[in-house]
Amino acid sequence: MLGIWRHVAVQQFPAMHPRAHLVLHLRGRRTELGSHELRVRLLDPAGEVALEQTGMMQVNEPPAGVVDLEAPAVLVFDLPLAAAGEYAFVISVDQIEVARVAFQATLAGAPPGQLH
Repeated sequence: MLGIWRHVAVQQFPAMHPRAHLVLHLRGRRTELGSHELRVRLLDPAGEVALEQTGMMQVNEPPAGVVDLEAPAVLVFDLPLAAAGEYAFVISVDQIEVARVAFQATLAGAPPGQLH
C-alpha cells in the first residue's frame, strides 16, 4: 500500500474530499489462487465506518516459474469528512486486516497541532 499524503485541510466541516485515490499493491503466493474478498473501509475519528466498499478479486494461475503474485489496484473515493481528527483506511482481504493508512483532517489555516 502506498501513502502519499497524511494530511487533508478543508475550509469547514463537514466536508467532502473529491476523487481521493488509494493505491494498493497486493502480494500473495501461488497457494492463494482463487476468489478473495477485498474490503476497504474509511474509519472516522470516532472509529465509526464512514465509507465502505467491498468486492471480489480473482487470482489466476501465474506463468511457470512465478512464485510471488502481485495485483495493483487504484481506488477512487469521494471522502466524507464529518469532523476534524484522525481518519484511517482499513484494507481487508478475506475478512483479515492486511493494512491501515491513517491521515489527519484539519481546518485550513489551523495552527500545527490544532485540529479544529
